[in-house]
Amino acid sequence: MATLRLILGDQLSPNLSSLRDPAQDDHILMAELAAEAGYANHHKKKIAFIFSAMRHFADELRGMGHQVDYIRYDDPDNTGDFTGEVERALNRHAIDRIVVTAPGEYRLQAIFDSWKDQFSCAIEIRDDDRFLSTIDAFKDWAHGRKTLRMEFFYRELRRQHHILMDGDEPVGGQWNYDSENRQPPKEGLSPPPRHITPPDAITSEVLDLVERHFQDHFGRLDGFDFATTRSDAERVLARFIDERLPLFGTYQDAMVEGEPWMYHAHIGLYLNAGLLDPMTVIKAAEWAYRQGTAPLNAVEGFIRQILGWREYIRGIYWLKMPEYSLENALDAHRPLPGFYWTAQTKMNCLKQVVTETRDHAYAHHIQRLMVLGNFALLAGIDPREVNAWFLGVYADAYEWVELPNVTGMTLFADGGYLASKPYAASGAYINRMSTYCKNCGYKVAQKNGENACPFNYLYWDFLIRNQDKLSSNPRLGMPYRTLAKMDAEKINRITSDSAQFLNEIEHK
Repeated sequence: MATLRLILGDQLSPNLSSLRDPAQDDHILMAELAAEAGYANHHKKKIAFIFSAMRHFADELRGMGHQVDYIRYDDPDNTGDFTGEVERALNRHAIDRIVVTAPGEYRLQAIFDSWKDQFSCAIEIRDDDRFLSTIDAFKDWAHGRKTLRMEFFYRELRRQHHILMDGDEPVGGQWNYDSENRQPPKEGLSPPPRHITPPDAITSEVLDLVERHFQDHFGRLDGFDFATTRSDAERVLARFIDERLPLFGTYQDAMVEGEPWMYHAHIGLYLNAGLLDPMTVIKAAEWAYRQGTAPLNAVEGFIRQILGWREYIRGIYWLKMPEYSLENALDAHRPLPGFYWTAQTKMNCLKQVVTETRDHAYAHHIQRLMVLGNFALLAGIDPREVNAWFLGVYADAYEWVELPNVTGMTLFADGGYLASKPYAASGAYINRMSTYCKNCGYKVAQKNGENACPFNYLYWDFLIRNQDKLSSNPRLGMPYRTLAKMDAEKINRITSDSAQFLNEIEHK
């Protein structure tokens, strides 16, 4: 009897726990499934990336001597879901055990748990140890704490893994250099071109398949240039370390029209699919600092995103699911505006970011948080619709990383469990940190009226609508003191402009 080893589309790592202790008669199962490709409106480039990376990884496993059952999307016998394909594999082979690494999404965990009652063979779900903290370790850290702030968790992981440390102290004497990492774009800023990976024969075949079967999905497929193998993903990382990391920290919050990549690494999709190992990435960045080729503020800020935020978000997800997916502390129920799909809006910041998302299945974190997310927060968009959009349109999005970022960080829908305050901002922030306002159909300096930047009056309308929920937040004391000084006429203009604008976008 043999073992069936199931590999998911975001588990493309040769050191995966479910691939350990293989026997000669074992079979590896990988499948391109309609249920996975279609449970959200996944971007065409996201689907193509995952399918192509899966096919390349299957070839890598065969080269290592493994027997791989690979089920293609257009196989006429493909049942379209994990349960159906596992059942078919059990009928093909003499199997007495199924081994799978724990999935990253709660819905899949529930499916895999149900197999213990459905299949007669043993089911072994192994921990996903590709992360730098375990789920249980995060639960232990969180136990008894009134607030779970990422900074303190991050420091523990720095100590545990001895990253950017001089003995027991942080390199440079500080844990966090974020204060040096918030510079607006300067005139003439010109980031170096990013690494391009031309499609090979496998990827080209996948692109044809996606074009045929996913025509109604969001996004453009032309110009696909993602890495789909480990070696190519490592080339993307190496070029980032050499060319973009030195200025990553300084300009990580900056937004420039026509520059979607800026100084960012654009490796989240490779980390989350398993083509890059997080510690390998962290060590590469730390080495650049130790060699004097990248400054500490850039290296620490970059490492904090991986060792700190990525691990912290995963911990929050598994600590709070499944209830976390239903959070709506601010009682937001407005439908997602159509321009999140079409980019047809006079607001240039939103037009630029949605267009880049459509074209590349990518936007950097400030574009997501302070443009797309900020608008959804201020406008009171239903968290379920916002989460569904973010989950579908980005190539690096899986629920474990998307949901806490959107529900907790972006929308404050968990009531402050994750973030200490809502990340709400008027047009002044976008004007300071981007070049978008120069070419906008609205006037960022105008506070009210038909030509005023909608972010300006929506910001105050948001505070007015949620005053009973947010006025006691100590980090919102200053804006609420300002609001208290406004006369009735000004408040009426704010609420009137907001109501008119929101009514217009809801009925377009």
